[in-house]
Amino acid sequence: MKRIVILLIISLFVLTGCGKYSKDSIVKELDKKARGGYKLSGSLNVVNNDENYDYDIDVYNKDDYYKVILTNKANSHTQIILKNKDGVYVLTPALNKSFKFQSDWPYNNSQIYLLKALISDIKEDKNLVFKKNDNSYIFKTKVRYVNNTKLVNQNIVIGKDLDFEKVIVYDKDGVEVMTMVFDSIDYSYKFKNDEFDLDKIIDNNEEEIVESSSLDDIIYPLYIPNGTKLVNEDKIDKPDGKRVIMNYDGDKSFLLVEETSDVFDEFTVIPTVGEPYLLMDTLGVVTNNSLSWTSGGIDYYLVSDVMSQSELIEVAQSISGIVSMK
Repeated sequence: MKRIVILLIISLFVLTGCGKYSKDSIVKELDKKARGGYKLSGSLNVVNNDENYDYDIDVYNKDDYYKVILTNKANSHTQIILKNKDGVYVLTPALNKSFKFQSDWPYNNSQIYLLKALISDIKEDKNLVFKKNDNSYIFKTKVRYVNNTKLVNQNIVIGKDLDFEKVIVYDKDGVEVMTMVFDSIDYSYKFKNDEFDLDKIIDNNEEEIVESSSLDDIIYPLYIPNGTKLVNEDKIDKPDGKRVIMNYDGDKSFLLVEETSDVFDEFTVIPTVGEPYLLMDTLGVVTNNSLSWTSGGIDYYLVSDVMSQSELIEVAQSISGIVSMK
């Protein structure tokens, strides 16, 4: 009888606490929860060259439709990634414009704030590391940021209630580059009929239109590839501002254009090629040989026939609002 009681106690201990779930059962439960759609809120921190960029994140996902609202905590400016039946959009209410893509987003990359993408990372990594502690489960997996090969792995932290708590993405040196903290996840969220409607989102996200900044001071990259240097610089007057064209020649030649942003009187959708890319304090557009973004009322366009996407991103990440020397 005493032995039976001891066995019952041991069985009860095994079935309680964080240790009761296996890796496969956790993944199955996460998949089951996310499959029906969700609305989540959280915060994202991105580190670049010792600078920290912080966002509030809200995500709405139903089937193949997505709406991701990113609000920069430093200036309260909002950008929205929308995927619906018509395509993929990056909306910038403060500039009264949106880029439209025919894109595989979000399925072509890891996505730190999308649950199904995180679950896919776990499923596809045959060499993942799974750990348990008293309060959580941790999956260490490879990441698939094809535009930034310096990002190599991530820790996905799952709470004892089998929900996402935190994701940390690391570079090849083990440095934390991105951290997503999930504040709330609602799997029973009642989606509106027009939740993913572009016009309705525009109406609901009116933001004070920003004025273009001046280009009195040119902003040069702090990072330039070895064997490359600035050889030419042209300044052009626009009807409503200025444009600067900088030609860098050498082993890794590239062209950098900076110009005052065009702010439209009416909301305008601009068809484009490429993919959405989170670059420091803003969402940009990346293609095989170019990167474009808007920050502080200035439009930036970086293009090269010989540089990889990762190399273009490294140059772009060295461009900030601080005026630098050539």
